[in-house]
Amino acid sequence: MGDLQILIDAPIFSVQLLLDGLLIGAIFALVAYGLALEWGVTNIINIAQGDLVILGGYVALTVYHLGVHPLFGVPIAAAVLFCVGWLIYRTVLFRVIDRDLFTSILATFGISILLQQLIDKVYGADVQTAEANLGTLFLFDNQITLSNIKLVAFVVVLACGGLLLWFLKRSRTGQAIRATAQNARAARIMGIDTEHVYSMTVAINAAICGAAGALVVMVWVIQPFIGLAYTIRSFMIVVVAGIGNLGGVLAAGMGLGVAEQFAGFLLGAEFQIGFVFALLVVILVVRNLRLARKREYLH
Repeated sequence: MGDLQILIDAPIFSVQLLLDGLLIGAIFALVAYGLALEWGVTNIINIAQGDLVILGGYVALTVYHLGVHPLFGVPIAAAVLFCVGWLIYRTVLFRVIDRDLFTSILATFGISILLQQLIDKVYGADVQTAEANLGTLFLFDNQITLSNIKLVAFVVVLACGGLLLWFLKRSRTGQAIRATAQNARAARIMGIDTEHVYSMTVAINAAICGAAGALVVMVWVIQPFIGLAYTIRSFMIVVVAGIGNLGGVLAAGMGLGVAEQFAGFLLGAEFQIGFVFALLVVILVVRNLRLARKREYLH
């Protein structure tokens, strides 16, 4: 109750939490849009989504340790993770692309465990970060502080979203991806190589995760075993916003970021991830009730 009273007595704290939540929520939205793309095209729910984010963070961290500014790690992590995603599809996921959803979940869960262990062996289990050293923005007579790297990350997220949207609408590969997502069988009849589409989709999702991970390592910290939290966040955002709704994904991601910030302030930082899991349960229960009512109405 004491923290709640602080928000009531000093509304400026609420503004601080709101702005921070909107900025970090955009990164969640970027990861979620990659998941929505892969889910919508291949019908695979990628449990390794968050681990790909963390791997991207470690790629950017490697660049940082080589003496390069970590912002340059964003395109490098995206390129490296694109190759990783393509390799994952060609070695594992092509075997489960036409199987039931449960089989693909088990396959990506195995990939998740493998990535965690490999990252742990190579980088160790210590918490690490990459210092961007971009300074801080002060607003409202220095009552509100915003890290400039969060503002830069927000701009990068918007740029990535815009580039992806242009790619899907204007390029031949993007149009093939959209056609396959609408009807894979009809796409094959029209001469589209759906195997290539699936591999490109998984690779693009991994590249998005890599870019997001490079932002995460500059904004927060990373360690090998925290990928599940990003998987849960992205899954929750996609469930709320729906597949193929870029604007909805961005809005849901920013909303989750704000909710997390307020939950962390009111409940304590140690309960912030617990709040995310509890919120997912609530969303799934509510969505199941709505679907049940809809089925009853149709009958």
